[in-house]
Amino acid sequence: MKYTTRPQAILLLADGTIFYGKSIGIAGTTFGEVCFNTGMTGYQEIFTDPSYFGQIMVTTNPHIGNYGVNTNEVESDKIMISGLVCKNFSFNHSRPDSESNLYDYFEKQNLVCISDVDTRALVSYIRDHGAQNAVISTDGTSIEDLQLQLANVPDMKGLELASKVSATEPYFFGDENATFKIATLDLGIKRNILRNLAKRDCYIKVFPYNTNFADLQSFEPDGYFLSNGPGDPEPLEQVIETAQQIIASDKPVFGICLGHQIIGLANGVSTYKMFNGHRGINHPVMNVLTGKGEITSQNHGFAVNREELESNANLEITHYHLNDNTVAGMRMKSKSCFSVQYHPEASPGPHDSSYLFDEFIANIEKAKRLQEV
Repeated sequence: MKYTTRPQAILLLADGTIFYGKSIGIAGTTFGEVCFNTGMTGYQEIFTDPSYFGQIMVTTNPHIGNYGVNTNEVESDKIMISGLVCKNFSFNHSRPDSESNLYDYFEKQNLVCISDVDTRALVSYIRDHGAQNAVISTDGTSIEDLQLQLANVPDMKGLELASKVSATEPYFFGDENATFKIATLDLGIKRNILRNLAKRDCYIKVFPYNTNFADLQSFEPDGYFLSNGPGDPEPLEQVIETAQQIIASDKPVFGICLGHQIIGLANGVSTYKMFNGHRGINHPVMNVLTGKGEITSQNHGFAVNREELESNANLEITHYHLNDNTVAGMRMKSKSCFSVQYHPEASPGPHDSSYLFDEFIANIEKAKRLQEV
């Protein structure tokens, strides 16, 4: 482990702003959209969340790495962020069930990290100027060369990324003798979503993002699930068409995050790129149906157009974000279809919204009873 070699490193934003720090010892250059997460714990789950693919993560928690890593706390098979920016990187860790330190975990996957950055100033700058492309460099590449390379990095708006993180072949999760069968469209699914479905007596078949409706239907599912994932939803034209066919099948449907946006687009409601997005485990949401507030885990840079949703006769808002009134949940009036913009599986995060999985199962049970009549 490299304790002594801590060369200077830089974070260069697309608008030319530079923040200086130190390399943790892994040399390289990496590009992505810079964003920040306000969670105080759960960094391993964040780093392996497929929804973060293509993004440079800034952590507002000043200490990263202090409790090591554990294979039970990953949300996918590898690190998904493009790079990490933090204040204090802990080479040592102190937790009884940690299996390794964060440095070794990063080194095995060659993740570039810059520490000793004034992250309070950086987050404040991003809040004021919006999420934008950036580059981390720890290998001494000149600023001029970095600026030239950064200019060629595509913007997140219009960027399709689900294909980069989706499964390439179908796979199963859960007990094959479970009561319910769920066909899941993998747009970048988190592992804890599958765990939440499985513990509710579901057998899940996970399909690649571009699977057609006929193949999904061949599983003879009791319900359909559209997962979270990275990138702009609008380029996913085939997925939107598949979602329309899923909804028309009259089977219960549940969508989370990118899946929520796809359901909106399938109903003719547009999406837009947010100035900063919502990323953290402390986001307040109002449940319109119950009148109760919920603290939620969120990770998204796009949102469903609220004005268009409110004008859509077949949709209604079920949840909204209390900080900016953006759409946090919706449901169809004529179909058993609902979705939320946040992450009710909450890994990491609070469990205020885990009831949504129960509502999905209740919808399936109701549909099955109606079929038996």
